[in-house]
Amino acid sequence: MRDLGVGFRYLVQGQKWVARHGRQYGFGLVPGLITLVLYLAALTALAVWGPDFVAWCTPFADDWSSPWPGLFRGFLTAVLFALALLLSVVTFTAMTLLIGQPFYENLSEKVDRDVSPDGTAPESGLPFWRELWISARDSLRIVVRAALWGVLLFALGFVPFVGQTVVPVIGFFVTGFFLTEELTAVALQRRRVELRDRLRMLRSRRMLVWGFGTPLALAFLVPFVAVFLMPGAVAGATLMARDLLGEETTGDDDRDDRSGGGPGGPGGGHAPRPRPADPWTKPGVR
Repeated sequence: MRDLGVGFRYLVQGQKWVARHGRQYGFGLVPGLITLVLYLAALTALAVWGPDFVAWCTPFADDWSSPWPGLFRGFLTAVLFALALLLSVVTFTAMTLLIGQPFYENLSEKVDRDVSPDGTAPESGLPFWRELWISARDSLRIVVRAALWGVLLFALGFVPFVGQTVVPVIGFFVTGFFLTEELTAVALQRRRVELRDRLRMLRSRRMLVWGFGTPLALAFLVPFVAVFLMPGAVAGATLMARDLLGEETTGDDDRDDRSGGGPGGPGGGHAPRPRPADPWTKPGVR
C-alpha cells in the first residue's frame, strides 16, 4: 500500500519539474493541443451524426410502436457516446505521445540528465523513424488491450448493482494502468525495454502504477486538463521509470526527500533496490 503514495508523489514531482522548466512545459503543450482539437472534432461529429448512425444500424426497430424506437435508439446513442468518451480517455495519451514523440523524448531526456548523478541520459541509438515505428506499434498493442478491457467492462456494466458500483472503480484502475504504461514507455523505450518486459515490470509494482495512473485518469476526465498535465506526467513517468529500473536519482526533487524521506532517500517510500541487468543485453532483444 505504501507504493500508492510513492506513485502519486512521482506524479506531483513531474508537475513540479515542468513548473521549474517553463520552456520545456511550453513545448510539451503543443502535441496535447493538436490531439485535443482532433478529438473534439471527432466527438462533435459523433454527437451530430451519431443518432443517424444508430438508426441506420437498427432498421428492425422501425416497426416498433411509439415511443419504443426513440427510447431504444436514444439509449444506444448515449451508450455509443459514453464508449467513445472512454476510448478517448484511454487513447488520448497514446495519440498525444505519438504526435509529440520528438517533444516528449526531448523532455524525458532532460529530466534524466537533471536527476542523474552523472548528468547523462540513456540513448536508444536508433534512428528517429525506427523509434517512431516502435512507439506506434507498441501504442497500437496497448490500445487493443485497453479496448478489450473497455468492451468487457461495458458488458459488465449491465450487471445490477455491480455494474454501477464496482465496475466503474475497476475501470479507473485499468485506465490508470494503461496510461502509466504509455507514459513510462517514453523513457523505457529509450532504454530499449521491450513492451512485454515493460508490462511485466509494471505488473510487479501495481500499487506504484495505480498511485500514479489512477489520479491521472480521473483528472483526464475534466475537459482540457489532460493537455496541461501531459508534460508533467511525462516528467513524472520518467522518474518512475528510473525507480522501476533501480537507477539512482538525485536533484532538486529529492533534496528534501534525502534529508527526511521520500522516494529514493533515507526514510523514503521504499528501499532502493539494485539495478537489474539491462534488458537490451538479453538475447532476442533489439
